[in-house]
Amino acid sequence: MPGKPHIIIFNPDQWRGDALGHIGHPAVKTPNIDRLVADEAVSFGQAFVQATVCTPSRCSFMTGWYPHVRGHRTMHHMLNPILGETNLLKVLRDNGYFVWWGGKNDLVPGQLGFEAHCDVHFRPRPADYERWGVVPRPGSHGGDLAWRGDPDGDNYFSFFKGRLDAPEGGVWFDGDWAMVHGAIDFLGTYDGDQPLCLFLPLGYPHPPYCVEEPWYSVTSRDDVPERHVYETWDDKPGLLKGIRDGQHLTGWTEDRWRELRATYYGMCARVDHQFGMLVEALRGAGIFDDSAVFLFSDHGDFTGDYGLVEKTQNTFQDCLSRVPLVVKPPTSVDIVPGVRDQLVELVDFPATVYDLAQIDCGYWHFGRSLAGLFDNPDRPHRDAVFTEGGRLVGEVHASEYESLSAGSRLGLYSPRVSLQVAESTPLPHTKAAMCRDEGFKYVRRAFEMDEFYDLVEDPGETRNLISDSRYGGEIVRLKERMLTWYMETCDVVPRKTDRRNFARA
Repeated sequence: MPGKPHIIIFNPDQWRGDALGHIGHPAVKTPNIDRLVADEAVSFGQAFVQATVCTPSRCSFMTGWYPHVRGHRTMHHMLNPILGETNLLKVLRDNGYFVWWGGKNDLVPGQLGFEAHCDVHFRPRPADYERWGVVPRPGSHGGDLAWRGDPDGDNYFSFFKGRLDAPEGGVWFDGDWAMVHGAIDFLGTYDGDQPLCLFLPLGYPHPPYCVEEPWYSVTSRDDVPERHVYETWDDKPGLLKGIRDGQHLTGWTEDRWRELRATYYGMCARVDHQFGMLVEALRGAGIFDDSAVFLFSDHGDFTGDYGLVEKTQNTFQDCLSRVPLVVKPPTSVDIVPGVRDQLVELVDFPATVYDLAQIDCGYWHFGRSLAGLFDNPDRPHRDAVFTEGGRLVGEVHASEYESLSAGSRLGLYSPRVSLQVAESTPLPHTKAAMCRDEGFKYVRRAFEMDEFYDLVEDPGETRNLISDSRYGGEIVRLKERMLTWYMETCDVVPRKTDRRNFARA
């Protein structure tokens, strides 16, 4: 047994925080995660991301920095070691861990390679598929796109694909299945001479919304909850209104929305099954007890709420900003299993890893270890959480214009990305930030109306109360809290100091 715990990071993409059985969701089936939380783990039911899209969120939770600290606000600005930016994987590797990485990137510059961040960057080979006895299938974004229908139809931008027709008795063996099987194969051969970090960033339940049996049918359509719907759009962000108009989903019936949502929950159920496979492999390899297992997502998904699908860069509804976060510490750490209700942020993830591994990461960050909550369900943690995104006028390099390459006008993401590159007034991709506590949510928007929601009276965040005088005191309070947050987190001073004068020989 190594002196440091193994670190297992199971990181599905775009999983809403409410889509877990043990949290109380009426439809989604997550028996493997639920069982772990009941017996051996803690689930943080109020965990929030610091950005609602992939790369900014990953840059944040792999460092403990908020996006504004070093400007990580776009899909095309990643953690760059040449610029002095590190990440948790590299820190662990530099401190004696063997790092195995299998899955998507959205974290470090692809042009620089992965050698500085991991010992193995797994990619399946033909021999792997032959050994597994499967035929590789395209991911949900690839293959035949006929499922989208006519470009002028109301399914073209819906991301709804539906049931995947896998071979009888088999699975739709896409990249996620390959990564899970690759991780299981690796665990069967790992000798344990070094503490292990296994990083498994999967693609599901990121849309398109599609899944094979038995997960496609596992969700009872009758149990799917009602959608949140806006009473008015006049006081809502321009990016949302533009996406609504561009996605052409306003005529969908509730039956169609119910089917889309059930398919998404089926995707979550498939990920739960894959997580169960990984847990069994850890047990079979004899390292489960000595492992700290982390399961969390990078952001959520609209899944039909407000008549929208997918996500946005600069809006922060709970369906986008709240995510699952489950932690199973090593058995040497005392724990009271179950759900915690304290507000936590994903910047707390690296702080927890460094705490459990007893590693000085070598840089300043803003995470707070969650370890104190493992055996003390009532311990205070954070009084508020924060999320941010968007850009300034003229800040075109933060608009993700790279995503609007030639011929992409009809791409799945074009209703959103076309608005992100626009320089209209008011700017629809305006820079924005959220401050949320247990009762209220305030959103500051640079070039549009601010937002304020009473989460007790209106948990779906449908009524913007920013102009309601009854809430004036609470609005001022959260504005002041946001100002304090910005002051405390606006920069990071390097630990290594410079000399003021040239040192003579």
